[in-house]
Amino acid sequence: MAFPGATVGRMSAQAASRAAQGPVTVRMFTQRFSATRRGARLARYLAVQQLDVWGFPYGGEVSDAVGLIVGELAANAATHGRVPGRDFELRLTKLPGSARPGTLRIEVADTRTGKYPPPPGALAPPPPDSETGRGLLLVAALASCWTVLDRPRAGKVVRAELHL
Repeated sequence: MAFPGATVGRMSAQAASRAAQGPVTVRMFTQRFSATRRGARLARYLAVQQLDVWGFPYGGEVSDAVGLIVGELAANAATHGRVPGRDFELRLTKLPGSARPGTLRIEVADTRTGKYPPPPGALAPPPPDSETGRGLLLVAALASCWTVLDRPRAGKVVRAELHL
């Protein structure tokens, strides 16, 4: 018995193209951390360790950039996105690419609503004598792109992508 609209013995061009590409591997690492300075340091450390497992050696260009991005986003989540008793979440996703080696997506989610960083195009450098306010400027300089998204539940996700 054939299914309606099915072609017996033939594959669509799109399906044939996908089959010729072989399997697609998406790698993902997700971990929750306490919204503290210690949690932010641990997030950075584990992110760099995970990249090493995925073939991006410690001390390499990708590892260093991701370490700084995760460090800044995790510190922001622990400092500005902190809700007592709630953790923040780090997610690293290695997405395959067709024209390039792929994209590494870094997401840090917190549970605080109502306090959002300025959008990517509205970042302004802090005064020269200020000791804070440069974290997202570093993220913007190192990442291929970044944005802020609402979480389905309370809070927000700051997402940065690095094209490999």
